[in-house]
Amino acid sequence: MLKLIRRSAWIMLALFALLAGFAAYSVRGSLAQLEGEHALAGLASAASVERDAGGVATISAANASDVVHAMGFVHAQERYFEMDLLRRSAAGELSVLFGPVSVARDRQLRMHRMRARMHAAIEALDADHLALLSAYVSGVNQGLAGLRNRPWPYLLLRQTPQPWLAEDSLLAVAAMAFDLHDSNNRREYMFSRLGQYLSADLIKILASDGSEFDAPLMGEPRAEVILPSSPWRIDADGNGQPAAEPKPVEVEGAVDGVATGSNNFAVAGSLTKDGRAIVADDMHLGLRAPSIWFRARLRYADAHAVDGQVDVSGFSLPGVPGIVAGSNGRIAWGFTNSYGDWLDWVEVSWTDRDAGRYQTLDGDEVVRVFEEIIAVAGAEDQTLSVRETRWGPVLHDQIVKAGEDGSDKPQSLALIWTMHRPGGLDLGLFDLATASDVDQAIAIAHRLGMPAQNLVVADHAGRIGWTLAGRIPQRLGDCDPQRPLNPLAGCDWDAEWLAPALVPQLLDPADGRLWTANSRVADGDALRLIGTGSYDLGARQRQIRDDLRARQQFSESDLLAIQLDTRALFLQRWWQLLREVTAPATSPELSRLRDATAEWEGQASIDAVSYRLVRAFRGKVIERIATVLFAKAKAAEGERWQEPVVNQLEGLVWPLLQQRPDGWLAADAGGWEALLAAAATDVVTELEALGPLQQRTWGERNTARICHPLAGALPAGIADSLCMAIEPLPGDSHMPRVQGVSFGASQRMVVAPGFEADGIINAPAGQTGHPLSPFWNSGHSDWMQGRPSEFLPGATVYRLQLVP
Repeated sequence: MLKLIRRSAWIMLALFALLAGFAAYSVRGSLAQLEGEHALAGLASAASVERDAGGVATISAANASDVVHAMGFVHAQERYFEMDLLRRSAAGELSVLFGPVSVARDRQLRMHRMRARMHAAIEALDADHLALLSAYVSGVNQGLAGLRNRPWPYLLLRQTPQPWLAEDSLLAVAAMAFDLHDSNNRREYMFSRLGQYLSADLIKILASDGSEFDAPLMGEPRAEVILPSSPWRIDADGNGQPAAEPKPVEVEGAVDGVATGSNNFAVAGSLTKDGRAIVADDMHLGLRAPSIWFRARLRYADAHAVDGQVDVSGFSLPGVPGIVAGSNGRIAWGFTNSYGDWLDWVEVSWTDRDAGRYQTLDGDEVVRVFEEIIAVAGAEDQTLSVRETRWGPVLHDQIVKAGEDGSDKPQSLALIWTMHRPGGLDLGLFDLATASDVDQAIAIAHRLGMPAQNLVVADHAGRIGWTLAGRIPQRLGDCDPQRPLNPLAGCDWDAEWLAPALVPQLLDPADGRLWTANSRVADGDALRLIGTGSYDLGARQRQIRDDLRARQQFSESDLLAIQLDTRALFLQRWWQLLREVTAPATSPELSRLRDATAEWEGQASIDAVSYRLVRAFRGKVIERIATVLFAKAKAAEGERWQEPVVNQLEGLVWPLLQQRPDGWLAADAGGWEALLAAAATDVVTELEALGPLQQRTWGERNTARICHPLAGALPAGIADSLCMAIEPLPGDSHMPRVQGVSFGASQRMVVAPGFEADGIINAPAGQTGHPLSPFWNSGHSDWMQGRPSEFLPGATVYRLQLVP
């Protein structure tokens, strides 16, 4: 029996080893080819792919078509699964990979019918871009086919990757648009609903485009708000009071300030020792492994370039040909999310009770109905009916209005969005690689089809400029775009985009400085064209502006220091308020909190205790005030309720705390002092559950968790191998170094065109999506520590020759 047990154990061990070896062999089969030679059908002449020790790829080819062909091959070999997620996310097709867990998300996204729209957009591309896209798609599919085995995530999901299609590249751009825009226009929808409960004066404050913290490129900060006598809308019965027993209400953006955005800024040659103009750019997005971006250098001949040759380096988006942000020796450029107003609701007035026909100024029209089939892995397919008007899809059936004959007639809200319209998305961004100066870059930016972004650009002559990249809608009629548009009253969008000559821009500023950080950048006529989206609180943008004004001469390292600035200037006044609240020490909890916050570190460092406690105090105060303001609306709205997006709530909260007016709190709430004391006590209760307050550092809370999308579905031991190092992070929202647990700078770049060898670059989470690759976490440590890495690729370690 003992021999039998031993033999069985050895057999089991051998089987386990065999299975483990087979699994490792299978997984390694999807590693990218790094060296040797590979034949690509359709390649006109040989191209080379050189990788440095970190996997940064230098792709050299005879022309633009061959370089993107090779780029598609490299993207697919290193990142096909991540590319697949981008296209499926935008198209509402994740359920085919992940099953029923993704159906709700797919149903929401499928309402936009992005695959059909991008298929139509492909047909509208100009001949040059269409040829480039065709070459890129061919390279992608050959890169996928060139792997010995399908990418490892498909083995885990028991799925087979599907070929890349031309519209998939535009879907990858659309996926970024869903991240950068409020694709369901939730902000305007909730403000239209809140008007039934809150006073018009308060709604105007909540929907404000800025505050005293603003630092726009054009115009001045907003003045402190004048508080209305009452926040409530008086109903027909004369009532206007807060909810008697409010339940907690959250408001997006007001507490953590996690806005998908970026910083970019530039200094002109007049502010550097040798006349170089320098651009700094760090784009803030959700962080995962691998990074959203893929570093690359492209070298090829192109007649559109000044000397007939292009040498452009920077960040590419796998799934899309070209460089998104970078430098070509003549210009350097970077983006931030603009947060302009790129979506509107349109009132749809139906002429029949079945909502099949609707009114327009041109007469009645029949609504189009599309039956979208959602394929679900491991379950039955689902069907979604999408109703579309001339403006866009119907997303809300909201109001029933009485007709002239006294009968009820339904009314709905349709969404009009720049990303839905012809020309809203294209591949024009590729053309920036051939731009030779600021003027050419600005001209290209004005004809780009992309989510509207703040473009900051510098050129080799020392000039700098800002404009909006992406097409801008023209609104018709004297209407408030923050409210649903009534097309029957002439409130609509023009069929044509805003003419490039009218797009706001600022070239060669007198003081040689430019900066944007997702807050309001303009005023007056320029702001009316851009509109007001959910602008971020201006504290971060103001701090960058002030950092730039603090020096008269800059180098690349000086601009990196601004990117890494963790000073908590915005919270200084909240620390002082907390000291006042805890001074009476009316309870043991408040006394301990006062002791723990005696010293103000003034920055979001990993060992900061006061910073964490003060930040938490601010959050608790805002949550309590938001609950007072929105609880009645939340209870009344029921299923309609969505968390309001109120990034500027600080502009209301601080005057409230300074003036502490009557009539804003319930009679039995105990007043403002009681609210503040309760918020402070909440902080103590919550954090002392973890241990003594003096040990509750910011780094304990702000600890990086940057993992592969599939890590959460695996056992802990295996999941850890799909994550970057778990380390405390300095930085936070409302300061230049935006960093959270899984959100922050998706890249950092500081570069002067013509001086790329002096440039600085950082990127988290490595170059590849394969955990067994030598590039899995390359560069991540430098990004974590803020250490400068060289902008250009390093010495060649791996060389792959691609031949026809």
